[in-house]
Amino acid sequence: MQTITPFLWFDNNLEEALAFYTSIFKDSEILNQSRSGPDGPLFMATFRLNGQTLMGLNGGPMYKFTEALSMFVSVETQDDVDYLWDSLSAGGELQQCGWLKDKFGLSWQIVPTALGELMGDPDPARSQRVMQAILTMVKIDIQALRDAHAGG
Repeated sequence: MQTITPFLWFDNNLEEALAFYTSIFKDSEILNQSRSGPDGPLFMATFRLNGQTLMGLNGGPMYKFTEALSMFVSVETQDDVDYLWDSLSAGGELQQCGWLKDKFGLSWQIVPTALGELMGDPDPARSQRVMQAILTMVKIDIQALRDAHAGG
């Protein structure tokens, strides 16, 4: 059972965010919603993305997302990187090293598992080449990381 649940404050666009996120991630659903009155706007919701439960609040403009909190998504293939990168960055902002901000201002890291494997190489020269390669990237390119690791 998940006992720690990220709770996200949205600027009165929670309903749009729910539709956006659940359309992108597999194994996603809106678990419950609370409205301000029977026909009122959405106030709060609990939802699941890839099996991870989150909560959202339509809190208004008082607080904004920052890079101090990001959603880290571990993926296996370049196709997964590309799909999530393209989907989540639509209307958002691209950043370095696999980071992006979506159109709601929430930061995401789209990181292939290969990065950890290559960075964890016991040969410091190989792991350093991988580190140097990622510092030149916006969206992570797995083949370019493997090439850097190999010394190419």
